[in-house]
Amino acid sequence: MRLLLWLTTAATASAFSVFSSSRTTTTTTTTTTTRHTSSSPSSSSHMSSPKLESLTRPICEYHVLTIPMPESSNLQPQQEIHVMDVTPIVRDLLEQTGLQHGLLTVTSRHTTTGITINEQESRLARDLQEWLLQLAPPDERSVAARQKGVRYQHNDLDQRPESVSEEQRCLENGWNIHDPVQLVAWRAQEPINAHSHLAAMLLGTTESIPVVEGKLTLGSWQSILLVDMDGPRERTVGVQVMGYL
Repeated sequence: MRLLLWLTTAATASAFSVFSSSRTTTTTTTTTTTRHTSSSPSSSSHMSSPKLESLTRPICEYHVLTIPMPESSNLQPQQEIHVMDVTPIVRDLLEQTGLQHGLLTVTSRHTTTGITINEQESRLARDLQEWLLQLAPPDERSVAARQKGVRYQHNDLDQRPESVSEEQRCLENGWNIHDPVQLVAWRAQEPINAHSHLAAMLLGTTESIPVVEGKLTLGSWQSILLVDMDGPRERTVGVQVMGYL
């Protein structure tokens, strides 16, 4: 019995040692792809990676960038779908922050815009517009209506707000909907745009891009695109940078 117990303990210790060694090696390999922690020369192909001592100045900042409305657009939103390449303005901000290694996250700040990474090409943009409008066709009451018989509950403005929590959100956003005059005014300014909300949900609101040596790690044909489903109008995006200077 003692011999069996000794053999079992030895085998377990050996297996744990192999597992621990493998896990440590994996972690070290992953780490050295972004920075060198050893003082001895390395044969790794990542020779340009920064040394540990150069990564001791952390940064975590959040910025709001304004995306101007296209100059040729009308002042009033027409519930049109517009695809805007925000890569240049994001790159400018990245350079200003000084982030060298880390992560940059771009997020939409609106419920009818989406963020995606893809190719910026005019015909592809028109394909995207048509695809989104097929999946989420505009309400027949919308200025962008394309067919009869499409109606969304969100656009039944005479029924809104429907709950106490919705009333509270109106109050928090400066609309005293308990005042009949303000309630009428709030409903009048609300667009018939349920399809815009649904299209935005299809795309998503956030994209994160690794930053290496101060550069966005985008592919050759990739761009950061802001897709406005209820435009055109002035929009904003949030950008957070985290990492090391």
